[in-house]
Amino acid sequence: MEKGTLLVGEPMGLFIAQEKGEFEDVSGYTMALAGAEFNVAVGMRRLGHRVGYFTKLGNDPFGKRVIKMMKAENISTELIRFAEDHFTGFMLKSKVEKGDPDIFYFRRNSAASTLNAGDIEELDFNGYDAIHMTGITPALSESAREAVAALLEKTQENGMCFTFDPNLRPQLWGDQKVMCDYMNDIAGKSDMFLPGISEARILTGLEEPERIADYYLTKGAKTIIIKLGSVGAYYASGNENGYAEGFKVDQVVDTVGAGDGFAAGVLTGFREGLSMKEAVRRGNAVGAIQVMSIGDNDGLPTIQELNRFMSGQKDWRTGGSL
Repeated sequence: MEKGTLLVGEPMGLFIAQEKGEFEDVSGYTMALAGAEFNVAVGMRRLGHRVGYFTKLGNDPFGKRVIKMMKAENISTELIRFAEDHFTGFMLKSKVEKGDPDIFYFRRNSAASTLNAGDIEELDFNGYDAIHMTGITPALSESAREAVAALLEKTQENGMCFTFDPNLRPQLWGDQKVMCDYMNDIAGKSDMFLPGISEARILTGLEEPERIADYYLTKGAKTIIIKLGSVGAYYASGNENGYAEGFKVDQVVDTVGAGDGFAAGVLTGFREGLSMKEAVRRGNAVGAIQVMSIGDNDGLPTIQELNRFMSGQKDWRTGGSL
């Protein structure tokens, strides 16, 4: 059986405001599931790839909902553990007509924040040859950072590919220099590093994608792909670099989850043996599709929908004749 990709992170309950306004004034919310790594897992699975998830959940309604939703998406949950004395985190997301929505977290001392190096030692990696995670997980706690260090050791011992998206959350770190130093260290140990251009500028103090890529390649990253928003992305490795164009979006509904969709497109592209440029172009397409939907992962496409979208078919969701 083909080995899969293991996602490591914190899935959370998500309440999406149904009207504009301050959270305390909103009277109605719809419930969904959020979490950067969960979004990537959904995206990869819908594109036909085997994925599993590792985290800790509370034995509560949110935790049970996470398991149900993952199973509904055919994401393996066999490695997930429960922390009996901690709750599953959740968050609120505002309704906006343009720009990024406001977010309010309820995740302090969550079950996932108790991840530790001992949890990693107990994991069976036999079914996986790649691990993807974001910089959100190590921001949760000191023990979570120890878990990430142990995870990196395990990936090296098992010859696994390690891909990392910084997904900066300064509010979870408190100290920006500590955040930047940590992210840059992990980036240098990554097989693939996937920052957005604004994140990369914060982390390096550099402006141009080419210089940013050179900075991380010099630090040890094997491949770097920098998301440039609607214009596309810049990619570089030891012997290849260039730009992959973006895709036109008719209407931006919600920008949350676009970077996760991008990661799902890129990672599945590489797993299928696409060229670097074509894999990045696929990432651009999935990211473009995701911003046209309200939820963090609701709009992520199947491979058929993606292929129709990338070919320019107007009715790419239904596949009907033009």
